[in-house]
Amino acid sequence: MNVINVVIVDDKADNVEMLAEALEREDISIFATTSSNDALSLCRNNKIDIAFIDINMPDLSGLQLLKLLQDSPATSQIMVVLITGYSSKSEDVVHGLLSGAVDYLIKPLDLHVITAKINSLIKLVVYQREINKKNEELKHYQEELIKTVEVSNKSKLVKENFLAKMSHEIRTPLNAIMGLTYVLKNMSLNDEQKGLVNLLEYSSNSLLGIVNDILEISKIDAGHVKINRIEIEITRLIDNICESTRPMALSKGLQLICEIDENVPKLIIADGLRLNQILINLINNAIKFTEKGIVKLGVKLTEKMDNKCFLTFAISDTGVGIPKEKLGTIFSRFEQIENNVKENFGGTGLGLAIVKKLAELKGGNIAVESKLGQGSTFTFSNWYVNTNNKLNSELNQIFQLNPLENIRILVVDDNAVNRIVTQKILSGWKISVDTADDGFMALDKLREYSYDLILMDIHMPKMNGLETTAIIRNEFPDNKKNVPIISYSSSVVESELQQAKEAGVNEFVLKPFLPEVLHKKISNLITSVP
Repeated sequence: MNVINVVIVDDKADNVEMLAEALEREDISIFATTSSNDALSLCRNNKIDIAFIDINMPDLSGLQLLKLLQDSPATSQIMVVLITGYSSKSEDVVHGLLSGAVDYLIKPLDLHVITAKINSLIKLVVYQREINKKNEELKHYQEELIKTVEVSNKSKLVKENFLAKMSHEIRTPLNAIMGLTYVLKNMSLNDEQKGLVNLLEYSSNSLLGIVNDILEISKIDAGHVKINRIEIEITRLIDNICESTRPMALSKGLQLICEIDENVPKLIIADGLRLNQILINLINNAIKFTEKGIVKLGVKLTEKMDNKCFLTFAISDTGVGIPKEKLGTIFSRFEQIENNVKENFGGTGLGLAIVKKLAELKGGNIAVESKLGQGSTFTFSNWYVNTNNKLNSELNQIFQLNPLENIRILVVDDNAVNRIVTQKILSGWKISVDTADDGFMALDKLREYSYDLILMDIHMPKMNGLETTAIIRNEFPDNKKNVPIISYSSSVVESELQQAKEAGVNEFVLKPFLPEVLHKKISNLITSVP
């Protein structure tokens, strides 16, 4: 049982006693005091989760105590609920909320309100504990993965098997974290709690980016990266890139500017995924090495010939800059400006190496100009075919996660957390969900019930997802053998994708999956079934 530690601070003993009685339950451990100084000691010496603090205290005011708690790394995570009376100044409450308090109570205290608020806070504390635990596991896996990649001189087969396993081990808990974050974002939270969830989302995405960098460079080495050119809208691509990177810039107090010249064609034929990857890597790199000022992405048409255009994407910053003698080596793997740069700014040292490799695969050019202490400008240039065709209908639509009612799905996954998270996401779309924790149970469920779709994990003990899929396709009656199956896995090995197709899988989703991607694949498969 998760025990929540709560401290109550009020100079009136009667108020302390009444609030303690209201909060009395098995999963709450209460520390109570009428002194702010004693409360400060309690918070420092115990792992306090929630603090109810009266604003008007004689020895040390509630607002002063709040500031002391927020200023200390050991107590800054405590969720503070201020207690105020009708006679208190509203300015004090506003000041308290702006200083880090998550909520407030008004005297005389309403027990129903107290119960509702404590329940909401307890849910958030439990989620945070679980996410912190998973983040520690992920940090360990990340460190081990980076060390191993740096020293690995093994054969291609050994390396591929290792990456498949580590990808699975890292992405499985990461899928749970990102799923929990999605669920939390759809709950009723106050502004402070929403901010915490947004930080969790940003941290999870950052960690996923590191994992993807390591796996991407290996895929490039193995020749598994393919360039797929389709018609894309430049303005929409740039807007999406800027919206996804702006939170990182704002968190550092930077201004992110995105500009497209008027003569840049609206539509071009390009590999939007890889172009997106190149530009995001360069923007993230610029933001990381810029402490103040501006990061700018500009797109220009520098040459035109018939239906072809030569576009230049320039990412400039006002950051630390690069010494002249280092300009020739920054695109090498694990290369950074100086040893202290890695300590100050972090990173794997793979981002620019990936950018260079992708630029070469696309037939483009990557270059850099920089002045130490003034900033840098990275440019990616390439020829593109421009077209006046109408935009593909999918580009004109903003995909909405509409309810998918009257659909029954079987979720098969040996990881209990992932089953719970996936079930919550699907249930949020009005889907009826059954679960199974291995292939044998999945087969038993399918024999007893009919499903519109099966979401099947590949890596499971006893009987894995591919074996289970093959049995369904070959041994079940016609009314059940053709049920659509989406296979999902934390591995990114190409051979596994091919094996899934051969077993009879209809679609494949990589963990951690984006809810909108899963929703779209489910919708497409359900509507395509006669």
